[in-house]
Amino acid sequence: MIINHRSAFAAATIAALFAFAPSSANAKSSCGGASWYALTSKTASGERMNPTRLTAAHKTLPFGTKLKVTNARSGKSVVVRINDRGPFIRGRVLDLSKAAAQNIGMIRSGHAKVCYEIIS
Repeated sequence: MIINHRSAFAAATIAALFAFAPSSANAKSSCGGASWYALTSKTASGERMNPTRLTAAHKTLPFGTKLKVTNARSGKSVVVRINDRGPFIRGRVLDLSKAAAQNIGMIRSGHAKVCYEIIS
């Protein structure tokens, strides 16, 4: 059996994030489900949703908070800015813009397990 060391490292890193991630919405990092959306209506912050920008919705984080979001399966990451509220589906922690979802490889499935950390 051939083992790709980069894949093994990424899997171990993501497993560690899932094992130690706090469950509080105001914690510095967390893991859970994410989905994506591509509307052009106004967001809860008052700005117009733009599917081509790297933005996300979170239930409680302040608008303008920047997060590094990592797809648990692929290991791909993207930095997004919180500008909306949601998601409103149990088990989901983020709704990503279409551009952000595309960056981490979750367009086709529509949802993915992700971990995020607050970076500013």
